[in-house]
Amino acid sequence: MRFGKITVLTCLIILSIFSFLLIEYCRPKSSEEAILSAANEYVGDQKCQSCHAKEFNDWKTSDHFKAMLPANDSTVLGDFNDKTFTADGVTSRFFKKDGKFFINTEGADGKPHDFEVLYTFGYYPLQQYLISFPGGRMQVPRACWDSKNKKWFHQYAGQTIHSGDWLHWTGGAQNWNTMCATCHSTNLRKNFNLEADSFHTTYSIINVSCESCHGQGKKHIDYINSDDYKEGEKVRGSFLQLAKSASQNQQVNTCAPCHALKADISDQLIASEELMDNYIPQVPSSEQFHADGQVKGEVYIYTSFLQSKMFHRGVTCSNCHNPHSGKTLFASNQLCLQCHSKSYDAPSHHFHETNTKGAECKSCHMPAETFMGNDERHDHSFRVPRPDLSVQYGTPNACNKCHSNKTAQWSAEAIVKWYGPQRKYHFADDLLPGSKLNDQSEAHLTKLLNDTAVPPIIQAAAATHLGGILTAGSANALKRCLLQDNALIRYQALRSLANFPPDQWQSTAMPLLTDKVRAVRIAAADLYLTIPPNEIPEEYQAALSKAKTELEQYLRYQADFSVGNIMIADHYLRLNDYENATRFYLRGLKMDSLMNYARLNLSSAYSAQGKNDQALQVLKAAAATDPSNERVFYNLGLLYNELQQPEEAKKSFGKAVQLKSNNPRLYYNYGLLLFQSGEVKEAENVLLKGLALSPRDADLNYAISFLYIKTGQQEKARKYVLFLKQVAPGRAEYQGIFQMFP
Repeated sequence: MRFGKITVLTCLIILSIFSFLLIEYCRPKSSEEAILSAANEYVGDQKCQSCHAKEFNDWKTSDHFKAMLPANDSTVLGDFNDKTFTADGVTSRFFKKDGKFFINTEGADGKPHDFEVLYTFGYYPLQQYLISFPGGRMQVPRACWDSKNKKWFHQYAGQTIHSGDWLHWTGGAQNWNTMCATCHSTNLRKNFNLEADSFHTTYSIINVSCESCHGQGKKHIDYINSDDYKEGEKVRGSFLQLAKSASQNQQVNTCAPCHALKADISDQLIASEELMDNYIPQVPSSEQFHADGQVKGEVYIYTSFLQSKMFHRGVTCSNCHNPHSGKTLFASNQLCLQCHSKSYDAPSHHFHETNTKGAECKSCHMPAETFMGNDERHDHSFRVPRPDLSVQYGTPNACNKCHSNKTAQWSAEAIVKWYGPQRKYHFADDLLPGSKLNDQSEAHLTKLLNDTAVPPIIQAAAATHLGGILTAGSANALKRCLLQDNALIRYQALRSLANFPPDQWQSTAMPLLTDKVRAVRIAAADLYLTIPPNEIPEEYQAALSKAKTELEQYLRYQADFSVGNIMIADHYLRLNDYENATRFYLRGLKMDSLMNYARLNLSSAYSAQGKNDQALQVLKAAAATDPSNERVFYNLGLLYNELQQPEEAKKSFGKAVQLKSNNPRLYYNYGLLLFQSGEVKEAENVLLKGLALSPRDADLNYAISFLYIKTGQQEKARKYVLFLKQVAPGRAEYQGIFQMFP
């Protein structure tokens, strides 16, 4: 009886719940719920104008609006009234015909042709033009219009660039689809077809429109027009990607994809507030930056801004710039005085005459570089000038930007006179010596990593540099980086660990195969690419497979870049897939014939297939292309040695030494080859020269020990053997000489 009552009661409860769910399911959805379930779409800027007239009108004056437009009498600034311009061996003529704009200039075949201008590209301080080419390509001619000085000019002024060169306007460097398009149009998809070597590039809106920053507008507009909105219910953000209430991170990461030097991971974007789910920004440790993080190449703003105290105090882009017009909010120093004391805008602080360039905050704290011929851009790291570091390390400083006729020492002395002998600590005090990669560097780099006041992007740079210091201390520091909250630090640490033996990271790095950030998973997959499958625990097998797929998708997405093809080729080379490696090295070299790095690895791919004659020809071409590249001659020496041509090998090794190579393997291999040839004194000199450059290199210490022991100079060998006992006591090949020196 009791059981029956419970059953009936249970059935009644279930029936009641079912009835409620049925009613809830069948009742009409609110307009808010309908909007949430609907697909979002791009609707175009005209839909925004009625409610956001001021923002719309500001935008119409902006460089964003003028980023790309159809070529017509209203948009073209350049003088096309049958004007001729000659520079760097090329004559171009600009003219109109049947209402269309044309440029007669040197084409891909080296001969002049008429090219129709389809679109304008940019507006101020220069305007470029787009020409249609086969395969869905659009190219940017070298001749640009100087909007400030109203004249034609050449980018890369003073350089003769021949047709066929990657930098020629018909080549990869000036290809709109690859190099420019993503940041000049809204919802751009480059749609590169690798097999057909062609593009089907599309965009929703031709220029940088409202929806570039705020996201697709359909849901927002549908909601504003819905009963829920009219009756007073408000949804925070109103289905916008970037709303007025956006956080600093949301705003900076909205600007970053176009205002950062970065790699795009895929055109399949992940909806995420984490930038590295979709992009991999450059850190200030590459050739595009000076060793202290200052701008050197065209790196835009993001990496600089993330170094600044401004960023770490919560300042964001719209604190200084009207986000719709792009203009600064106030003129000159008034912009800075929004936050800073009036005392900073006085000679007692800047020591320059009022109302002069030297009295402007940006002159000292935002020194400018000129890119693209006439485009002056300011460094956004907002640093204090440090001419004392210029004296010590040769880095630039703001003082000598203006006082170019003075020395850095003169500037340093002026700073001491004005502000006293002590400088406040800046991360450059450690980043500069850390970047030298010598015996003292590790301590400076680990200090940066352990200091929580150091900007994470600088810690990521420190992690990058540590990849060149192959010590146990560096490996341990990098493994600690894997636990950091910042995705860029984790990413760079994984990249650096690739230089270390797998037994130093194999178990520690494995959890990052399941990292929450796509770029980090890609770096982890790359790290484990050549680890045998039986060494991957079963619990990580699926994660590794998924991460490898993301890695392959990322690499394939780079296939329209010359460098991207080399990345793909390197990937296949590591997998011992020499056929595909060769294919992509050749593709990359076809795009950019000056990429000697590709020739070095292409020769390795040929050698691995037993095609040593082809490998030799490739290296000879590399030597002809760049006769000052020491690595080319080192690789030639290795190949000649393999081909049993010791005299040619010695010549090539000798050339690499002459070119001041710092590669310890060069001195090791060259020294042993000389010793085997009976040239004992020459071998000793080469090995000692290598040890002077790399005193802690175990193989060099072993080689010199071996030479001295074999020539009966045991006492000379002793100190090198004792050093090996300290640093590599367990290496099997050293045990024989260890027994000779108990």
